[in-house]
Amino acid sequence: MIPVAEEILNKADGALRVASVNVNGIRAAYKRGMADWIAARDIDVLALQEVRAPDAILRELIGGGWNILHAEAKDKGRAGVAIASRAEPLATRSHIGDEYFETTGRWVEADFAVAGGRKLTIVSAYVHSGEVDTPKQVDKYRFLDTMIERLPAMVADSDHTLVVGDLNVGHTTLDIKNWKGNVKRSGFLPEERAYFDRFFGEEIGFKDVARELAGPVDGPFTWWSWRGQAFDNDSGWRIDYHMATPDLAALATKSVVDRASSYDVRFSDHAPLVVDYQF
Repeated sequence: MIPVAEEILNKADGALRVASVNVNGIRAAYKRGMADWIAARDIDVLALQEVRAPDAILRELIGGGWNILHAEAKDKGRAGVAIASRAEPLATRSHIGDEYFETTGRWVEADFAVAGGRKLTIVSAYVHSGEVDTPKQVDKYRFLDTMIERLPAMVADSDHTLVVGDLNVGHTTLDIKNWKGNVKRSGFLPEERAYFDRFFGEEIGFKDVARELAGPVDGPFTWWSWRGQAFDNDSGWRIDYHMATPDLAALATKSVVDRASSYDVRFSDHAPLVVDYQF
C-alpha cells in the first residue's frame, strides 16, 4: 500500500480535489501500485499525461465510477492525455485546436458545472520534452505558440480555467535543483521560459498555483530521473503545473506534491501534483 500523507487525508467539505500526474505509461504505473494511490486520495478530477495505452486498457485500469476523456496519440506507445472525473462533464474537446497536433495526444479539455452555476474548464496537457536544434524543439515551440492563442480564448468562454499537466519547462531557477547545468538544455532554455513569463504575466494573467502557495522556495520538485540518486537527493525539476485563472487560484487552499516515501514505492518518475479548490 502506498503511504498516505496527512495533508492529503484532510480534505475539507465542498473542496474540489484536482490531481495531475504524468504516469509514464499507465500499465507500468498500475503494476507499481497506482491503483492504491488513487483509492486513498479522494480525487474528484484526475488528469493524466503519457498514458501510452489504448483507450480500452485505460478504462479497464481506471475502473468504474469515472467519466473518462482520453486523447490517444497516433503513434503507439507515445504521449496520450486523459481526464477522469467523478462528475460528468458538460462538454469536452480532444485537442488544442491546431490540426497539426490533433492526433498527438497532448491536450484535452472538459467543462464542469461548479458552485453558483459557473463553468470550470480543465485541461490535461503534455507539452513536448523537446531537444535543442531538432524538429522536436520546433514542435515544442509551435505547441507553446498555440497555447498562447488558446488560453485567452478559453478564459473568454469560461468562468474558471485550469490547465494542469507536464508542461516540460522549469520557469525559474527555483524550479530546477541543478539549474546552472541546464541553461542550454530543453526544459530550461531562456526562449522556453519566456513563454511562461507570458502565461503568468500581465499579458495572459494565469497564476502558478503551486508556486503561489509554496512561496519562493526550491521546488517542490515533481520529476526526478530514474537514474542515480536523483530521487533520494531531491535533485529534481518542477515541470508539472496547475495554471489557473486568478479567481480560481484564489480558491486554492492547499497544493501537495504527493511524493513517494521512498524510491522503491514510486509508480512514475513524476509525483502527482494535488490541489484542493474550495468552492
